[in-house]
Amino acid sequence: MFSKILIANRGEIACRVIKTARRMGIKTVAVFSDADRDALHVQMADEAVHIGPPAAAQSYLLIDKIVEACKATGAEAVHPGYGFLSERAAFVEALDAAGIVFIGPPVRAVEAMGDKIESKKLAAAAGVNTVPGVLGVIKDTDEAVKIATDIGFPVMMKASAGGGGKGMRVAWNEKDVREGFESAMNEARSSFGDDRVFIEKFVTEPRHIEIQVIGDKAGNILFLGERECSIQRRNQKVIEEAPSPFLDAETRKAMGEQAVALSAAVGYHSAGTVEFIVDKDRNFYFLEMNTRLQVEHPVTEMITGLDLVELMIRVAAGEKLPFGQEDVCLDGWAIESRIYAEDPYRNFLPSTGRLVRYRPPAESSEGGLTVRNDTGVFEGGEVSMFYDPMIAKLVTHGPTRLAAIDHMADALDEFFIDGLGHNVPFLSAVMGQERFRKGTLTTNYIAEEFPEGFSGVELAPERVEALAAIVASLHVRALGRARHVSGQLEGHVPPVPRDWVVMRGQPGRIEAEYPVHVEPLAEGFAVTLHKQGGEQRFEVRSNWRPGDPVFHGQVNGERMVAQIAPLKDGYLVAHRGASIRLQARSAREAALVRLMPYKEPPDTSKMLLCPMPGLVVSILVEEGAEVQEGEALAVVEAMKMENVLRAERKATVAAIKAAPGDSLAVDAVIMEFS
Repeated sequence: MFSKILIANRGEIACRVIKTARRMGIKTVAVFSDADRDALHVQMADEAVHIGPPAAAQSYLLIDKIVEACKATGAEAVHPGYGFLSERAAFVEALDAAGIVFIGPPVRAVEAMGDKIESKKLAAAAGVNTVPGVLGVIKDTDEAVKIATDIGFPVMMKASAGGGGKGMRVAWNEKDVREGFESAMNEARSSFGDDRVFIEKFVTEPRHIEIQVIGDKAGNILFLGERECSIQRRNQKVIEEAPSPFLDAETRKAMGEQAVALSAAVGYHSAGTVEFIVDKDRNFYFLEMNTRLQVEHPVTEMITGLDLVELMIRVAAGEKLPFGQEDVCLDGWAIESRIYAEDPYRNFLPSTGRLVRYRPPAESSEGGLTVRNDTGVFEGGEVSMFYDPMIAKLVTHGPTRLAAIDHMADALDEFFIDGLGHNVPFLSAVMGQERFRKGTLTTNYIAEEFPEGFSGVELAPERVEALAAIVASLHVRALGRARHVSGQLEGHVPPVPRDWVVMRGQPGRIEAEYPVHVEPLAEGFAVTLHKQGGEQRFEVRSNWRPGDPVFHGQVNGERMVAQIAPLKDGYLVAHRGASIRLQARSAREAALVRLMPYKEPPDTSKMLLCPMPGLVVSILVEEGAEVQEGEALAVVEAMKMENVLRAERKATVAAIKAAPGDSLAVDAVIMEFS
């Protein structure tokens, strides 16, 4: 067994590998760029080596730097994680030449499967079902249009060396091909250093289901069940689960056997994933093989009880797999939610900045329910513009799918992040959707369920009433603490009022009012809500104290979790994907609030604002130009993704305030219209 390994990666996956290596008694070496000098994976590792500037092309993607770090520290093996150099054949060759073990598959497999065009040819030869398409390299946009027309729309344009949704575009017509082909090439070039793009038929009503394989150097290859990864946004997975709610035992076995056959065809060992597109009739087609550990590997670990990182390390060290296919059992259900630094209210555009507060739910396993949080950040740390915006991977496991989903919903309500935008409200909303709970999924799920984008959810009236009762009880508790500060004259502590009006909304726009009477109990408060038709009593019990970002407690005996962020005049309450403003007012205060006007926000309708922090790639119009609705105005790159900004209506460009190469903050003015 190795005594020291280097992790050629960063973020949560580097931390994940370090945890297993530490448990196995193996020392670890981290590598870091200037942007990651204080990162969590650097703090966790036994040693750390600086490898360059923030840009990945000048640090994490430099093979020579990684090899030098291995030699300098005496690392005998390298775990690549995912992304970066994990599927680069030249990296495996360089390690082999230096006598360093690659904790992954042989170079032949990396080379064959890393090229999406060649991998499809190999899959067809191995008897694996493949999607109709043209696998040759496409020279230019005109040829792309001709090929797409011959195949028949819709088609998918995909980077040959791609992964993670980079360099992928769906085209429904010729115009989409002409607009998207060059962007796909640009993304592929910047992300992978390879701008080859191919085209294949886009399967409608598709599910994205993948098979986890593991093999050793003795030729034993097994499949460890499947993962459903259909909840995607811009071809990037967002929510994954294992097993799939769609597959039956027969289809699972057939897909697993084809995945093993493909792996055997390239002499595969280590962990790998064979991805399939599955249609509504359970016909499945090979999509690609990822010759590395997947982001979503924890859900497989949860239902199999296996540590895939440990198996990768042991296989790399020459050990055989300690079990056979008949020993693989799937136990319960696991759900993974990817927590991203992005703003779901702005079409999921990337968000960067400092994590002012970062309080994930505690990892636990009790009563048949488990919470696991794989992360690479910490409170006070920064989410950089240079890398993937993932904050954490939250995983829950339960005996049934609904138990795992409900546990995830509670865990998301506990996940408190402050300082930057994040997608927790969106993930919470999905957990409560009836369609998701029924498992009726496709890769178009987000587009179909949120066609106008995400703007939060509306809670059921009884749920809002329970939150109003919670806010009233917290307000009374906070006042009680404040009125017992030290140094007061005895007998001069004013009593805390019992009658309040909880108001939803903000001055000038009050949406609802909840008159309540609050009485203390031995453990908590009794809140009586006065409403039309009678009264309703809520018994609120919790250990909440002023300043706690999350309320954990019970309302009428039912477990309730909500985020409570103090505002200047109340609280911002987040629960199950909804975010509502609630304030507890005295009767006099409530009467005055009803008289207050609403302050209108400034008019930005005649401006093109930068929707996220990013780099201006190009300005596509000139001052004085008349633009039409939908016309492309500018391209901004953020998190290695190009975003085309379009005109919302017909207008004339009055002034251009930004230029290519400018680094802009969110809401910076790019151009003005008349």
